[in-house]
Amino acid sequence: MNRSRTLPVAAVSMAAAAALLLTGCGGGDSKDSGGDKIPGAGSGDTKKSASPSPDAGGASDIDRPEMKFPSDVDLVFDKANLSDPDQVAALNDAQNYARAIEYGIVKQDADDASYKFYSEIGSPAQTYAKKQIKDHIDAGYTVTGERRYTDVKVQTVTKKKTIAVTFCTNDNKLFGKEAKTKKVLRTKPSIKDYSSWQISMTAAKSTKGLWRADLIKVEGESQQCMG
Repeated sequence: MNRSRTLPVAAVSMAAAAALLLTGCGGGDSKDSGGDKIPGAGSGDTKKSASPSPDAGGASDIDRPEMKFPSDVDLVFDKANLSDPDQVAALNDAQNYARAIEYGIVKQDADDASYKFYSEIGSPAQTYAKKQIKDHIDAGYTVTGERRYTDVKVQTVTKKKTIAVTFCTNDNKLFGKEAKTKKVLRTKPSIKDYSSWQISMTAAKSTKGLWRADLIKVEGESQQCMG
């Protein structure tokens, strides 16, 4: 989905940046860093089902916000074979964070509780999520169709307190939809449909088993993600 760009480069800093770049799925010289795109296609999506493996990483008892998507929006996440429970939990919540951005767009609510739950308060990741949602609302667009999350990689950075998660997104079946008229803005598949995501996940201090996004970098027009 080729939405017009809405954000400059999203922030990635300190030690996490190096780790994220090491594991990134979509390499460096992308023309679009930071935001999803608005009209026509390609911003995030959402899957009808709520959260991935709620018991992964021993986090089954966490009171999570519910995300129910409309039938025309589907998020499909590739599975990753992980044995470390912290990595499993961090990946699940990185996916929940990505899912929450799309949920806010679908709900047309820049203050939705879901992305706030899965991101550190005041962090670049939380700022990024809110900006993506708000930009879609301001432009009058929601999304429809399917987004695929592929090429998942997970790496522990600092003594299991920070875990880097990277993946690619494929939006060639995801389209922008006018929120008021419900008109779907279909586009032809192109490199603009492919983005690489790098997310630094931090273990929540007060909730065992919960991981929250802290730093994020999203690069659009990713050649590597097309492969």
